[in-house]
Amino acid sequence: MRPPVLLLLPVLPALLGAAGAARAELRVRVRLPGGRVAEERLQADSAGDSVGLELREPDGALVSLTADFRKHVKILRALVLGEQEKGQRHFQALCFLTRLRDQDIIPSEAMAKLRQKNPRAVRQAEEARGLERLHMDVAVNLSQGALLSPHLHTVCAEATDAVYTRQEDVRFWREQGVDSSMFKALPTDTEQALPRCGQAGDRGAPCVCHYGLRLAWYPCMLKYCHSRDRPAPYKCGIRSCQKSYGFTFLVPQRQLCPWGEDP
Repeated sequence: MRPPVLLLLPVLPALLGAAGAARAELRVRVRLPGGRVAEERLQADSAGDSVGLELREPDGALVSLTADFRKHVKILRALVLGEQEKGQRHFQALCFLTRLRDQDIIPSEAMAKLRQKNPRAVRQAEEARGLERLHMDVAVNLSQGALLSPHLHTVCAEATDAVYTRQEDVRFWREQGVDSSMFKALPTDTEQALPRCGQAGDRGAPCVCHYGLRLAWYPCMLKYCHSRDRPAPYKCGIRSCQKSYGFTFLVPQRQLCPWGEDP
């Protein structure tokens, strides 16, 4: 059986803004690990040159990816549900920022043109991009977030003191002219010899937290078709991927890492 197709079609006039740039939203059904089906929301703003997706994980966490192509910033956010009977918060927000690369996700203009023939089709990723482990060794001052990307205040509003990135990404953004005052280097594991949060005894003590998330389905590449009527290949669809991330970062209190270890 052929997989359901997402097509790249001309943008409908109703989606065109005053300047002729498209803002669009698409909802697709995707199969999560374990077989559950969930609805994923895809958004594109070709005027602002950004795309986003949002999906609820099997454990209830709401995961989103925002790609800001102008500023070369990728924002991965998780709203993690807490167990209130254990004294945890209703939810906890985490934001992880990394440099956005061209091959990470399809461009905003292409995302805005996606249409699907069968909205009820359940989609599964064609390519598994594996697990990427990232040590987040820099804290980001959210109050100055607009200096890095205009999306930070909106996407990471609930995260406040839980916005992280890496030294290597900071170096790249500084070369692009971003003010370094919004970044604060965190002590390394070796400097403090801190335990993992799952092994720390004191709930109020600092420790090394681990959090894992998975993007079960997202448009990662463009597909090109050939036709007798066209001398050159043309964009005609997308290739979908899945990708997992494992983040490591320091927290000032063990209670800020209630999940303990990666799943």
